[in-house]
Amino acid sequence: MKQRIISSLIMLPLLTVIWLGNWWLLAIGLIASAIGLKELNNGFEKAGYKPSLLLEIEALILLYGLHILTMYTELIDRSTALNLWFAAVIIGSLVYGFKVEERKLGDIPATLLSIVYVEYLFYHIVLIDQSESRILVWLVFLSAFGTDIFAYFVGVTLGKHKLCPKLSPKKSIEGAIGGVLGSIFLCLSFGYFLATDYLLLCGIIGTLGSVVAQLGDLSASALKRQMGIKDYGDLIPGHGGILDRFDSVLFVAPVVYYAIIIFS
Repeated sequence: MKQRIISSLIMLPLLTVIWLGNWWLLAIGLIASAIGLKELNNGFEKAGYKPSLLLEIEALILLYGLHILTMYTELIDRSTALNLWFAAVIIGSLVYGFKVEERKLGDIPATLLSIVYVEYLFYHIVLIDQSESRILVWLVFLSAFGTDIFAYFVGVTLGKHKLCPKLSPKKSIEGAIGGVLGSIFLCLSFGYFLATDYLLLCGIIGTLGSVVAQLGDLSASALKRQMGIKDYGDLIPGHGGILDRFDSVLFVAPVVYYAIIIFS
C-alpha cells in the first residue's frame, strides 16, 4: 500500500504536462506510446509471437508526423490523415508477414493490435488537447485513476462478490460500483468548479468513462494472463509498467473525445 502511494506521487509531474498541453503532451504521447509498445512486444514474445517493433515505431512517427502536418498546413485535414494512417498500418502489418518462413500468422495481428491499442487509443488524448474543449482532457485521468482508487478502497472495505475471478481475483462487484460512483463524483466536482458549461457532459463522461476504464483494466489482465506475465514492466514501483498504469486511460480517452463531439 505504501509503495503504491509513493509511486502515485512520483507520477505527479504528469499533472504539469497535462496543464501545459500542446507540444508537451505530444512529446509525452510519443514517449509513453514507445515505452508501451516495447512492453507489449515483450509480452507477445513471451507468448511465442514476434510483432514488428520497428513497424510499430514507424507507425507512431507517421501518426504524430501527420498530426503536426495538419496543425500547420492545409495540405490534408485531420480525418483524411487518420484514414491514411490506418490504411498504411494495415498494409504494413500484412506486408510484414511476407517472410512466411520466419513469421507465424499470429505475428501479423499482434503487430496490428499493438499499434491500434497503444498508439491509436492514446492519441485521443492529443486530439482532446487540440480541441476547443481541451479543459476536458483532465476527465480522462480523473475518470480512469478515480475509478481505480475508489474501486480499490471500496473493494477492500466492502467487497464480497467477485467481479471476474478468473481475470482479476481481487476485484469485486462492490468495488466496481464504488469506482463508478467515485468517478461520477470527481468528474461532476470538476465540472462544477472548473467547467460549468460542461457540467452535464462531465456527469456523462464520469459514468461511461468509469465503466470503460474497468473494461480496459480487465482487458489488460486478460492479455497478461494469455501472455503468462504478471505485469507488462517494472518502470513504476508498485504499479508495473506504463501499460499497467495506463490500461484504463487508453480506454477512457476515446470515450471522452467522442462524448465531446456527440454531446457538446
